[in-house]
Amino acid sequence: MTERPAPTASPALVPLPEPCGRVYRRGGRTVVALRDEIDIATAALIAPALDVATSDGAPQVVVDLTEVSFVDCSGLNLLHRARRRALDRDGRFWLVCGSPRILRLLRAGRLHDLFRPVATPDEAFRTEEPVGPAGS
Repeated sequence: MTERPAPTASPALVPLPEPCGRVYRRGGRTVVALRDEIDIATAALIAPALDVATSDGAPQVVVDLTEVSFVDCSGLNLLHRARRRALDRDGRFWLVCGSPRILRLLRAGRLHDLFRPVATPDEAFRTEEPVGPAGS
């Protein structure tokens, strides 16, 4: 007989490939701390970790872009998909981003109000509720 985790158990963390960042737990939330560039090549490497992070009953996910220097449209799509997956499962999603370049991109793509990014990881952990609208 195989033992299965209870439905409310936290999923195993899927590690990111070394150049992409790391995944860890903090305060009951899964933190996906990305780095360098999120483009079409790295999005495919990052997606499995985000899928696992957003797959449990009510995922609590913080995506940290503090060390990210560039995001293209495939990266934006990846972030939007992760947010949608978390919210569809009655979870929460926080985006950490202080980069003026990436914030401009979010505004240009009309995603800033959707993601409502905070500047530091500590800001994401100071609030119980994610900043921004729950819909969309």
